[in-house]
Amino acid sequence: MPTTATPTHDDPEALTRLLLAGGPASSRRQLLQAHGSAAAALAAGSEAWHAAGLDAGQRAALRGGDNSRALATAMDWLARPGHHVIACTDPDYPPLLRDSPGAPLGLFIAGDPALLWHPMVAVVGSRNPSAAGREHATAFSRAFARAGFGIASGLALGIDACAHAAALDADAPTVAVLGCGPDIAYPAANAALLARIAGRGAVVSEFPPGTRPLREYFPARNRIVAALSLGTLVVEAALRSGALITARLAADAGREVFAIPGSLHNPMARGCHRLIREGAALVESPDEVIAALKPVAQVLAHALHGRLHGPTSCAEPPRAAPGVDPERDNPDYNRLWEALGHDPTDMDRLVARTGLTTAEVSSMLLLMELEGRVLVEHGRYSRTSATTRPRGAGRGK
Repeated sequence: MPTTATPTHDDPEALTRLLLAGGPASSRRQLLQAHGSAAAALAAGSEAWHAAGLDAGQRAALRGGDNSRALATAMDWLARPGHHVIACTDPDYPPLLRDSPGAPLGLFIAGDPALLWHPMVAVVGSRNPSAAGREHATAFSRAFARAGFGIASGLALGIDACAHAAALDADAPTVAVLGCGPDIAYPAANAALLARIAGRGAVVSEFPPGTRPLREYFPARNRIVAALSLGTLVVEAALRSGALITARLAADAGREVFAIPGSLHNPMARGCHRLIREGAALVESPDEVIAALKPVAQVLAHALHGRLHGPTSCAEPPRAAPGVDPERDNPDYNRLWEALGHDPTDMDRLVARTGLTTAEVSSMLLLMELEGRVLVEHGRYSRTSATTRPRGAGRGK
């Protein structure tokens, strides 16, 4: 039996062919992991495909099958700027999603794939919220953005749209997960919002371009929203709603679930009350969610730092060797700290001042922001008023 190969960036056409083969994902995952890339998996041939458990239909699809039109649609979409496809074996595949139950074999992304590593809070709820529900979704999302979190949701009308828009207005990362192809605006009323997210955030789907929205695809969409996020906040939800499915999937993935209580006379509060009875945390302010998630966000920030400077990992933060002073031996943090002032400074200027790459500066700023040492407003960074030096600078804390 072949050993698992080292993960690598994949050939988009080969990966798309593997994704379009359909059928059980487990056998295709085994094939991909065994050979390290879709290109190598396809080159391995029919015997290797059979050995991995691919059925006759999947093997026929990999040989050419009936997917030529779907492949052409996908490749046309991928040829456009800012469009990507990544496999679960790719180093850039988001670690929270990789470690979740039923992680997608691959993701089609419009926008910045790196945002899928950013600490996210899922904000979900009713498609027909009350005025108070819209206000809560907006206010909580803005507070999460100020605290350094991004917002993940499903681009539905109502609460989802309010959360995405609040993140964009705050210049915070936002990720929209779709239950259709990444090229399809659903609902159509959110087409402009979808375009804004693709331009400044990330639009994600496990379904290839051209896939029409079907009712059965939305629970699959919800599991990705839940798994990409450190926690899920349900703002308003009826007793039978997709938001409750997302909350259940979040709990199944080991994530925190929060719910905002509402009026006894509001039918959109009943789902939240059920979640609270079943163990979700009752929250009355964004600070309660932020306090619960910040320690977990630190771990994800270390994973991002590791991705930029070494192997992908969500393990414990690296510890300094005995006798080594991390602040002295890792001067990049101190260089960035000296480049920061109390006047807001944009990313380009910080890169010019430090001589570091944008990726390096972004990673370190995220760590400092999560520690409360750096403020970010409208894409500009400054020291918080009470700090003189980043705690544990250079330690990756």
